[in-house]
Amino acid sequence: MFNIDLKSRMPIYEQLVNHIRMLIIQNVLETDEKLPSVRSLAQELTINPNTIQKAYRELENEGYIYSVPGKGNFVSDMKHAATPDKIETLKENLEITARELIYLDVPVEEIKDLVEKAKDDVGEEWDG
Repeated sequence: MFNIDLKSRMPIYEQLVNHIRMLIIQNVLETDEKLPSVRSLAQELTINPNTIQKAYRELENEGYIYSVPGKGNFVSDMKHAATPDKIETLKENLEITARELIYLDVPVEEIKDLVEKAKDDVGEEWDG
């Protein structure tokens, strides 16, 4: 379920954070679902447990997961945990990306198709 590329220039913990984030966004990992323990995931991926712990800590700081002492790490309900600041930051990033794509002559219809695909991946209804 968790893929990492040892040849990538991106640090392993960042790869793990991005991958888990996408699994949560796409509802592959559901709210309150328990994540693998640090030890078991480190063994499965054959990487240092500190790397897993760093990724989990980052995801917890971002609000994607929460920790229960003695029980493990679980997926947060992001829809109710998202702060207005987080939403505003994501909107700003999307606008910057859209402007760059338009500047690079990517057709607006293609950009809209990307948003539609993202909506389909998440599985939410959207009236955009």
